[in-house]
Amino acid sequence: MKEKRNKKILKNIIISIFIIVAVAIVAFIIWAKDSYKPAEEAKSVFNNQDIVEVTIDEFITFTPKDSKANKGFIFYPGGKVDPEAYSVLAQGIAEKGYLVVIVPMPLDLAVLSPNKASEVIEKYSYIDTWAIGGHSLGGVMASKFASENDKIKGLALYASYPSGDELKGKNIEVISIYGSNDGVADLEKVKSAQLSDKSSYFEIEGGNHAQFGNYGPQEGDNNASISPSEQVNEAIKYTVKMLEEI
Repeated sequence: MKEKRNKKILKNIIISIFIIVAVAIVAFIIWAKDSYKPAEEAKSVFNNQDIVEVTIDEFITFTPKDSKANKGFIFYPGGKVDPEAYSVLAQGIAEKGYLVVIVPMPLDLAVLSPNKASEVIEKYSYIDTWAIGGHSLGGVMASKFASENDKIKGLALYASYPSGDELKGKNIEVISIYGSNDGVADLEKVKSAQLSDKSSYFEIEGGNHAQFGNYGPQEGDNNASISPSEQVNEAIKYTVKMLEEI
């Protein structure tokens, strides 16, 4: 009798654990799928392909039409942000003659596929020189990839910083770009991050966290005192400068 009761208790415990785990998984998926969507400015890029051709398959690729690019830039989106939200930034960089590839991530979280850039490098094997970058969480994962891959010669961090000192001593051109009004990223950590010896910091006065993309306001962020286009154009300028130097 006691043995039957113990078995029943054990069975109930197992069922309870299963239910808790199942609910947690469903809750996580719902949370992860609730991503920031691209604003109209971002969507309009796909209707304007006079200078840059945009293709969407496993990646979102921006290819200059008037010149053959020999340098490429891989971009990791911020956490829970639709990758298309960065199309204005990508198009602006591509217009200067660079192949730009935005990498969609599982559940819009780069942490779930940090090495996905390897697939980009393999697919576009004609590119001689590669750089990588990312916004927020995407930048953390881009830093990790850059530190482990010799083919990456440049890294652009947008409101982001590496998780540790993995870039220290690396022969990588690094730029760290952040907005003075950022309310999401820890700016003290951004400014004090251990980067490579070839690194530069650029503060965008009046910029915030969300305006590196075009997806509207972000929870916890501060208001920007400049427009989204002004902030993105500054980010494009600094990124292109880095690409010219690698």
